[in-house]
Amino acid sequence: MAPPSTSLAAKGVLPFSALTSSGVTQRPVSVTASLDKTSDARRKFLKLALGNLGVGLPTLLGAKKALADEQGVSSSRMSYSRFLEYLDKDRVKKVDLFENGTIAIVEAISPELGNRVQRVRVQLPGLSQELLQKLREKNIDFAAHSNQEDSGSLLFNLIGNLAFPLILIGGLFLLSRRAQGGLGGPNGPGFPLGFGQSRAKFQMEPNTGVTFDDVAGVDEAKQDFMEVVEFLKKPERFTAVGARIPKGVLLVGPPGTGKTLLAKAIAGEAGVPFFSISGSEFVEMFVGVGASRVRDLFKKAKENAPCIVFVDEIDAVGRQRGTGIGGGNDEREQTLNQLLTEMDGFEGNTGIIVIAATNRADILDSALLRPGRFDRQVSVDVPDVRGRTEILKVHGGNKKFDPDVSLDVIAMRTPGFSGADLANLLNEAAILAGRRGRTAISSKEIDDSIDRIVAGMEGTVMTDGKSKSLVAYHEVGHAICGTLTPGHDPVQKVTLVPRGQARGLTWFIPMDDPTLISRQQLFARIVGGLGGRAAEEVIFGEPEVTTGAAGDLQQITGLAKQMVVTFGMSEIGPWSLMEGGAQSGDVIMRMMARNSMSEKLAEDIDSAVKRLSDEAYEIALSHIRSNREAIDKIVEVLIEKETLNGDEFRAILSEFVEIPVENRVPPATPAAALPA
Repeated sequence: MAPPSTSLAAKGVLPFSALTSSGVTQRPVSVTASLDKTSDARRKFLKLALGNLGVGLPTLLGAKKALADEQGVSSSRMSYSRFLEYLDKDRVKKVDLFENGTIAIVEAISPELGNRVQRVRVQLPGLSQELLQKLREKNIDFAAHSNQEDSGSLLFNLIGNLAFPLILIGGLFLLSRRAQGGLGGPNGPGFPLGFGQSRAKFQMEPNTGVTFDDVAGVDEAKQDFMEVVEFLKKPERFTAVGARIPKGVLLVGPPGTGKTLLAKAIAGEAGVPFFSISGSEFVEMFVGVGASRVRDLFKKAKENAPCIVFVDEIDAVGRQRGTGIGGGNDEREQTLNQLLTEMDGFEGNTGIIVIAATNRADILDSALLRPGRFDRQVSVDVPDVRGRTEILKVHGGNKKFDPDVSLDVIAMRTPGFSGADLANLLNEAAILAGRRGRTAISSKEIDDSIDRIVAGMEGTVMTDGKSKSLVAYHEVGHAICGTLTPGHDPVQKVTLVPRGQARGLTWFIPMDDPTLISRQQLFARIVGGLGGRAAEEVIFGEPEVTTGAAGDLQQITGLAKQMVVTFGMSEIGPWSLMEGGAQSGDVIMRMMARNSMSEKLAEDIDSAVKRLSDEAYEIALSHIRSNREAIDKIVEVLIEKETLNGDEFRAILSEFVEIPVENRVPPATPAAALPA
């Protein structure tokens, strides 16, 4: 029997389960229907589980059915805002409130159903006096029903809440047992969810939209891949002289140099089935899953041979064995063992070419790198000036430039930029041009984009005052010391426009691509880096030096230490004082290398670094003291204009002092480049 209800309206209210609306019979309760369809096996299990608690399943089902009938659960729902709209339009006929006024079962006339009465469920934010007042004003029957749950329903609710977590924990336990081989291992009988299946993306006829024409700046790597493609298309040309196709090609290089782009190009050119997967997709929590995925991947590859398998970021699974905490039994090492076997094991993998990419070749297992697995290691490094020009042509093909923009000049200004950096540079320039309402990209947008990528966002220009004057002298000190020290790169521009954490910037341009750097050039960079601190000390006095030179001091100290320890450019001698472990990516190896150095050698290194820095600082102080008149004139112009380009700076400086011959910039050379 349904529980009694308390009426809040003028009329009496029938029990909710007995209500009908316009002859429409009440639909059966969904909870009861789902419970009635439960299998006999689950009923027996539930009876057994509840037997120890002295509760019978029929009693619980009956209690739950009574509660459901009492609350009149409806499968149709209505939003609270829609309910208020219906209320204002006098479409609501009756309201039954449950759960302390948070749930309402509403009988309303629905225009969508031909003005028939519909029973819907509404979630209320709470029972407010305003809502009750509106119901009274509309003369709508409403009643509040209390929840009378006996001990059986409470126990059933408790078990219902705990059932899913218990089933989940039990399922995870069974999965772990099966993954450990107790019930057949991954892909064995009954192994759920297909954990052991490969997740590689398969393309029978790859359409990546990328060809070798879209790859520039890495001609050597592209040539290696073009040979692989030609072998796949015309194998008889190579087999006639006894050649065999490389089993594997490993792409090694820093991020952004185009390793994945090369893989897309070979997929678009080769015309054979292509599998692509990331190294991290082999590794899972359960031991054996990764090895199973490797087996499944090569099984599918053999079925579609000849084909190409591309593994991106292979260092996630190919790391040197024996370095983990778990010894040789952890999941990653088991996966690597299976990968080694599949690439060049007892059975072999004829017709499968494995291409992998990584930027951490130093940590890969030696067994993975040997010929027979990866026959070729292709280095994909940052491009030179010619390569950067070709990359800019590829990425600038769909962009509009002003006639004064030269891609050759941009390439000269961007030493050390990778292909991804250059693509980002042109995109930033296009965004700036669009923001400024221009129809084409000008040199101004290119300059601002380079500054933004290298130094950061442009800040608020400083107002005139002591701080602005101090920053101006600091930056001019860099420019003066760099220009007057033989071997230094020429100045590209000096600016007081803040960017990032810097209040001002001095940019230098390398005359050509820096591949080999002499001791004179390195020492000149130290002198130029100390020019800012030297200008502060000479112009304002030692008590007035600021923290503005902190970044400069950090850079020149690191450079001086490299000269002593790595390059052997000190009185200690032409020795490499840095062990191989000190350059390792492993923190423990670096600590061991540092601790292996004797105290006497460490003192000699510190003394040599200090002598280099002191000598460079004395030269910087001498430049500042000897050219005070030129510095004052340049600072005056800089404060007025806020930015001086290299030609303007050298023109003013030449009025007061002669620039060293090796530091002179020919008039035809554009003064534009990145800071050294």
